[in-house]
Amino acid sequence: MKKYMIKVNGNQYEVEVEEVKVDMAAQVLSEPVKAAPVSAAPAAPASAPAPKKDTAVPQGATTVTAPMPGTILKVNVNSGDAVKKGQVLLILEAMKMENEITAPKDGTIASVNVAKGTAVSAGDVMVSIS
Repeated sequence: MKKYMIKVNGNQYEVEVEEVKVDMAAQVLSEPVKAAPVSAAPAAPASAPAPKKDTAVPQGATTVTAPMPGTILKVNVNSGDAVKKGQVLLILEAMKMENEITAPKDGTIASVNVAKGTAVSAGDVMVSIS
């Protein structure tokens, strides 16, 4: 047994510690090692949306870009929809916060370049309005 003085938050305590010796070499050699079971990696769910690859922006259209990197949680518009300035186009999750991405002007949605679950980087074109 060994005695130690320990100070915690200004209070001093006297503790006794008993040293326990274990013959690790004998213990390791006496116990057979078994391989851990290997499980197959789960397949991607069939309902996972594939990100849209339509990155074409019509000439003269106003683009709505990602202000920061994140993941698209919800898309509220489709191509051809009429929108008003300030209308919520989609929800972008970034830094554990849900950010509403709104229309900068009145117009018609020319293209939607993201889908629910799509990861975007800052500056990526998400929607274009003509």
